[in-house]
Amino acid sequence: MFQQILSIVFPIFAIVAVGFLYARKHEPDMAGANQINLDIFVPALIFHVLSGKDFHLQAYSELALAGAVIIFGSGLLAWPIARLFKYDFKTFIPPMMFSNSGNMGLPLALFAFGEKALPAAVVLFIVENTLHFSVGMKMLDPRTALLQIIKIPMVLATIVGLLFSVSGLVLPNMVSVAIEMLGQVAIPLMLFSLGVRLTAVDLKDWRIGLAGAILCPLSGFLILLAITPWLDLPKLQFGLLVIFSVLPPAVLNFMVAEKYKQEPSKVASIVMLGNLASLVIIPLALYYVL
Repeated sequence: MFQQILSIVFPIFAIVAVGFLYARKHEPDMAGANQINLDIFVPALIFHVLSGKDFHLQAYSELALAGAVIIFGSGLLAWPIARLFKYDFKTFIPPMMFSNSGNMGLPLALFAFGEKALPAAVVLFIVENTLHFSVGMKMLDPRTALLQIIKIPMVLATIVGLLFSVSGLVLPNMVSVAIEMLGQVAIPLMLFSLGVRLTAVDLKDWRIGLAGAILCPLSGFLILLAITPWLDLPKLQFGLLVIFSVLPPAVLNFMVAEKYKQEPSKVASIVMLGNLASLVIIPLALYYVL
């Protein structure tokens, strides 16, 4: 079992470590690469998976609903903790809700379960990302126009991919291969970028960071346990949902907090310490699943 778990997590954390070590020496500016990943590579991955012949939307409806319940439930559990420790709700609650389903979730699905798991992992990623760009943005700025999310490339790729899936349309093979190759860039670049981000860990806000690192996976897992009696998911989907429930806070939380000037240093501590804690949490989750 140990060998199996190591074979899953080692490639992921090895790429993160490469990004971390490279950034320590060269301090690369990843802003452009991250933007390209969000605008081109990730949408290509999403479209490729959703438009595939073996993707059937109805097969993932319960999984999508369960993922949404875990997200909102985690926020509800985080609310009294924020009150208890007098944390600003806008600072503490979004990172508890919106997890690293892209940088961490997609590679974990791929290495733990193989290519067959990508459609389900992408569905969870879409649910988390859509809620982050809508509910998450509204939480930080009530003036945010929800219609703006339609312009986000990942959302557009989701809509077009689902249209292809429902209609049965098929792209010419040479076009499909090109899109698939673009999508293959997304996951390694996500992991490398995460490693670069980890160099920015600031321990001055370690207390709120530690609280978030503990509560984020714990709240998600508790909500999962609470709804499990009502779930009737295939074994593969349930395994992915377990991993989804304990993922660390998404790096996007820090980027959004920086944009809205919502205590970005504290959010950075929550995100970075949460992702460091995943070195322990993820292997435990894989042991539980496998």
